[in-house]
Amino acid sequence: MSTGSISNNTDLTVDDITVIDNKLLKRAVSAAALGNTMEWFDFGVYSYLAVIIGQVFFPDASTTAQLIASFGTFAAAFLVRPIGGMVFGPLGDRFGRQKVLAFTMIMMSIGTFCIGLIPSYASIGIAAPILLLVARLVQGFSTGGEYGGAATFIAEYSTDKRRGFMGSFLEFGTLAGYLLGASLVTGMIAVLPHEAMMDWGWRIPFFLAAPLGLFGLYIRLKLEETPAFKDHMDKREELEHNKPPLSVWQMLRTQSKPLLKCIGLVLLFNVSNYMLTAYMPSYLTGVLGLSELSGLLLVMVVMFIMMPLTLMWGHFTDRIGRKPVIGFGALGLIILSVPAFMLIGSGNMFWVFAGLAVLGLLHTCFSGTMPATLPALFVTDIRYSALAIGFNLSVSLFGGTTPLITAWLVDTTHNAMMPAYYMIGAGIIGLVTVLTLTETARKPLKGSSPAVATEAEAHRLIDKLRKQRRRKVQQKPA
Repeated sequence: MSTGSISNNTDLTVDDITVIDNKLLKRAVSAAALGNTMEWFDFGVYSYLAVIIGQVFFPDASTTAQLIASFGTFAAAFLVRPIGGMVFGPLGDRFGRQKVLAFTMIMMSIGTFCIGLIPSYASIGIAAPILLLVARLVQGFSTGGEYGGAATFIAEYSTDKRRGFMGSFLEFGTLAGYLLGASLVTGMIAVLPHEAMMDWGWRIPFFLAAPLGLFGLYIRLKLEETPAFKDHMDKREELEHNKPPLSVWQMLRTQSKPLLKCIGLVLLFNVSNYMLTAYMPSYLTGVLGLSELSGLLLVMVVMFIMMPLTLMWGHFTDRIGRKPVIGFGALGLIILSVPAFMLIGSGNMFWVFAGLAVLGLLHTCFSGTMPATLPALFVTDIRYSALAIGFNLSVSLFGGTTPLITAWLVDTTHNAMMPAYYMIGAGIIGLVTVLTLTETARKPLKGSSPAVATEAEAHRLIDKLRKQRRRKVQQKPA
């Protein structure tokens, strides 16, 4: 592949365009999505085992308190994600995306595997929930560098015309990992007696993190660095005096506007995400009184339907733009959250499924677009850092805490519609944020060269840019 930057002062050549190798692109997308699959395998397992984990590690609490404590431990991992983003993001911008993504894969696997090793509260007392918290903090720290790096990696490897579709595979991996974890837990609950699940069965899904992590590490270590980052490093080496990288505080000050946009979009994306994936299984069983197996199966079916819809929106966003799709989803949350939860609250299995399907459809408007939208907010030399920090700040404050806050709101107010009101608030914030965005579909990333699939396409792009330049010159007043 060839890389370079377009200058307004020289004639354009093919060397001024990045030509992406399709085989490398597919490998990059697969490797990045695999890490997200691994992360969300753990989330699917933990969400579907939340009730059992509460009983194992907090046996003296009431049923509601156990669920809140279990989700509290789940949410605690999100509190350290910004710290992970502040550590891994700058490392990714300085030493490369591929190296950091390989390291985060190792840490995620270790954290998940260790959860399966922790003795119960009955065996070691208060040390059990403390060790669970430590393992979750390790997971949270590592995932602080995972999503921002994976989204950056795919965005920088993709062509401008297909960045939305390629990025949507990252969230396809999210849903696949969640579905894999949820399916495994559901199958075990259906087959194993409750006593066996409480004693040793719940540990098995966490032990699977080790082989999955090793496979993901192998794939990531065989990747090449992204074309955009290589080009950036080449330019930096050409300068006589390399500028020192921005500190985190300088970045927060100089990139405040795009960071706020990132936080608003991620809030919209992740409140919808964690409401559906992390909270809904327990809401169906603990609040609405559905059987545990019925609640799990309903959410799984919706997840399965969401997978192709995510890719569909990713494809459409390359044609009609990111803003219309995200705006449609945000407006849908505002209008349809209450009706959807009324359907879910009916208790009728058909209407429960219909309500979940509405929420799932709206969420795919975000899952299919965000992996391409968020990296485009920032320039190449700070893209990993800024995205990791903005993404994880928003996830920590608003996304990962969604199950905990909504469980607390329902318990405090005795109003089963509180999750719907929470989603309406997220929709309003998201819609306001969308209105501030500049459309980035089919455009180069900030600070990067245009990226195309073939040299023939590069020649056509050069001709198009030259014609545009000539028209601008002709339109200038004499």
